[in-house]
Amino acid sequence: MASIFDKFLVAFGLLALAHAAYSAAQHRSYLRLTEQEFTTLPADVTVQTLAGLLVACYGIVRVVGKFREIRTTSDLETRTWDNVSSHVAFYSVNHRGKYLNSVVRG
Repeated sequence: MASIFDKFLVAFGLLALAHAAYSAAQHRSYLRLTEQEFTTLPADVTVQTLAGLLVACYGIVRVVGKFREIRTTSDLETRTWDNVSSHVAFYSVNHRGKYLNSVVRG
């Protein structure tokens, strides 16, 4: 069960990302007003973006809970020896193409 602190981390990280996006947009509009060329974002916006992303990712992983193990043998346990090596590429499909070809010829 996720604690309130983990949910707070997710909310804080998402708010930090939203604030960083707003700051980047505000910086771009400031550069347009002062007729300066855009080169890079300020360092504080970049750091805030990375920190918000890391905090949000960490919080999401904590909220989701325990990961389950991926077992490749669980699919093979239900198969028989007859269909273990069958692949879709080797299926024979009867379709109406052969009948259309005979109608065209005549």
